[in-house]
Amino acid sequence: MEKLGHLLTAMVTPFDIEGAVDYSQARKLALSLLDSGSDGVVVSGTTGESPTLNREEKLRLFDEIKAAVGNRGMVVAGTGSYNTKESQELTKEAERIGVDACLLVVPCYNRPIQQGLLEHFKAVARSTTLPCILYNVPSRTAVNLAASTAIELSQIDNIVGIKEASSNLGQIAEIIHETKKDFLVYSGNDNETLSILALGGYGVISVASHLVGSQIKDMIEKFLGGEVQEAVGIYQHLLPLMNALFVIPNPMPVKWVLNYIGFVVGRPRLPLVEPDEKTASLIQTVLRDYNIDLTIHA
Repeated sequence: MEKLGHLLTAMVTPFDIEGAVDYSQARKLALSLLDSGSDGVVVSGTTGESPTLNREEKLRLFDEIKAAVGNRGMVVAGTGSYNTKESQELTKEAERIGVDACLLVVPCYNRPIQQGLLEHFKAVARSTTLPCILYNVPSRTAVNLAASTAIELSQIDNIVGIKEASSNLGQIAEIIHETKKDFLVYSGNDNETLSILALGGYGVISVASHLVGSQIKDMIEKFLGGEVQEAVGIYQHLLPLMNALFVIPNPMPVKWVLNYIGFVVGRPRLPLVEPDEKTASLIQTVLRDYNIDLTIHA
């Protein structure tokens, strides 16, 4: 699964002034992210405001972004939800469109036990031939995908990796140690990327790469190439920005920054809102210390 790449961006979904999906801006953003270091994009994930996107919007985003990207990079479709049957159906449609992989989040709200998680992910994976990446983010879902469950799921041929955002480094280390060498363990939190790489992880599904993708790519490549101190230096420089992008829940800060630097992505959809003046000022102050990698295409 080397082709999926070490740096994937969890892409925001641009909206126009009326709140409709701006597909033209979405295509431009995907290409700009590839230009600035990303190996691919995750479409309709948490950062893409998947809870407020309907089925038709998601499918059109998958289609338009894959058509724009072509073979230049990976398009990973966020097709998981708290409804197993709907997750299966959306994954099948995404496969027909031609995306490269799918991201399957732990079901939120209904609070399944580990056996339920096991059966849910098995059912979705068996509905497709696409590579599937699990997504564990208990701060959002209220349920943690246990290491033992992730390890068992890794034995399914097309479950090829996991985006781990539990912040439990012991759990993540266990997953890395007990799964196949080619099972891809991605950091789901930018500020934990270097720690997870040090444990033997593969890369990051990033938010900060909207802004500093080339720098994150350089950090990963230097670490994997044995230039550890150089990688640590880049990480330490980027850490305040990574933290500022999560000062309130993602994707509110990163959408504000993209608009601020001139790449118009619109406001978040309710119930998310734009940062208040105090929060925006804090983010703006941090931003002054950084060179932005994202190219703004006309």
